[in-house]
Amino acid sequence: MNRRQFLLSASSTAILAALGRQVFAVPMGGHAGHDMAAMPGMAMGAPADPSPVLKRLRLPSGRPLATVPRLVNRGGAGRFVGTLSAAPVTLNLAEGGVKTTAWAYNGQLPGPAIVAREGDSVEIVFTNRLNQPTTIHWHGMPVPADQDGNPHDPVKPGESRTYRFTLPKGSAGSYWYHPHPHGHTAEQVFRGLAGVFVVEADDDPLRHLAEDWLVLSDLRLDERGAIPANTAADWHDGREGQFLLVNGALRPVIALGQGERRRWRVWNATSARILKLALPGLEWQQVGSDGGLLGAPRALDTLMLAPGERAELVVSGSLPAGKSVALQSLPYTRGRAMTPEQTAAFTVATVKFGPPVAGAAVPAQLRQIPALGEPQVRRTLTFSENMADPASMFRINGQTFDMNRIDFTGRVGDIEEWDIVSEAHMDHPFHLHGTQFQVVARNDGSGWVAEPFLAWRDVINVPLREAVRIRFRQDLPGMRMYHCHILEHEDQGMMGQHRVSA
Repeated sequence: MNRRQFLLSASSTAILAALGRQVFAVPMGGHAGHDMAAMPGMAMGAPADPSPVLKRLRLPSGRPLATVPRLVNRGGAGRFVGTLSAAPVTLNLAEGGVKTTAWAYNGQLPGPAIVAREGDSVEIVFTNRLNQPTTIHWHGMPVPADQDGNPHDPVKPGESRTYRFTLPKGSAGSYWYHPHPHGHTAEQVFRGLAGVFVVEADDDPLRHLAEDWLVLSDLRLDERGAIPANTAADWHDGREGQFLLVNGALRPVIALGQGERRRWRVWNATSARILKLALPGLEWQQVGSDGGLLGAPRALDTLMLAPGERAELVVSGSLPAGKSVALQSLPYTRGRAMTPEQTAAFTVATVKFGPPVAGAAVPAQLRQIPALGEPQVRRTLTFSENMADPASMFRINGQTFDMNRIDFTGRVGDIEEWDIVSEAHMDHPFHLHGTQFQVVARNDGSGWVAEPFLAWRDVINVPLREAVRIRFRQDLPGMRMYHCHILEHEDQGMMGQHRVSA
């Protein structure tokens, strides 16, 4: 038994002992307690291989990759004006006429893509047609704090609000939007509320490449085709479904010409799944991260994407027309204690080759990313878990989230350096609102090692008993959230507040 397995085994014993003594309660979120006796399937959790269909329920698969429809822009040049609503919708996701009720933006899964340009002003009129409060969080985007869909600004059922912000120069990238009401975020996302937001640049060096967008999301259905509520195991481990969807479909087919180079934008829009992706048989390079293009392309063997994280890739290869290769999800142990880990690779999508297409060049340099300088402020955030206390399991610096407590204060323009340290038994992806950060170094327990390349990020995975050092600057004042992006952990209090003053 290795060190990680020992820690997980000990943790699981403590969890089960604690849960055996009392009801599993979710604090501050408005959820009722979860009685284990009322959940006979809880101990099994999600299946070890998340791709197989249920015995009496099948999803269609193998269809051409669906295009994500765009939100209609009702504004003029330099101005994006659109309308979104969140509401229940009944869809035919499974075969045989089975009906599934999901929650969706504008009735579609994923929600409509918003595509704007650097410098545009954005105005989104949003209406909440759910039976619980919600918000829209513009994940990773440099928007004013009062427009960022924080849990302080809920849109009540039946009400509307307008989000307004301007996209600054240098903000081009692949972002997304999703709910952020405290205590309801996980449910609203796993029921379907998520959409992508692409900000384009006038000077994009990869504009000549054809693009494919891959929005990866989890889906769990019961035997009736309904989306079930979380179990206690989900609240602890983070929810994963039986189906990993791409643009709302199971195992789609992505077209690629022989010798062609295409640009892929990939979003991990799941609640908790950490993806280790592989493309055996193809050449692929990472050209972008959460906050846009890298300085230079990086050759890949595998790509790790934590929940909420994004990447831009250039993919190419040559096989005879009609031949195909698989985009795979490889096994990765993230510390699930109450549900099985993924133990085998499975196919996320299939890449099928067509006739030859001349491959376009990829520049050796994509843009300049200057390193942030020496910090004015240094802080340490420690992720921890108290498995003996089911009412307060997930903590940052020993505390669970309190909307009335300010955890840190800072100033606009100051460079801050944060060490994010895991004393937990599982991986916890860290997310910071309002800005992008640079990873400076990592520590796996044997000492700090400098990060080999610069990138702008807003999500970084922090594995068990490891640490990550980041630097960032907030350019807009207001309240900024930081939290674990396993959404069940966020809902249970693994979140804090950073108030930035002008």
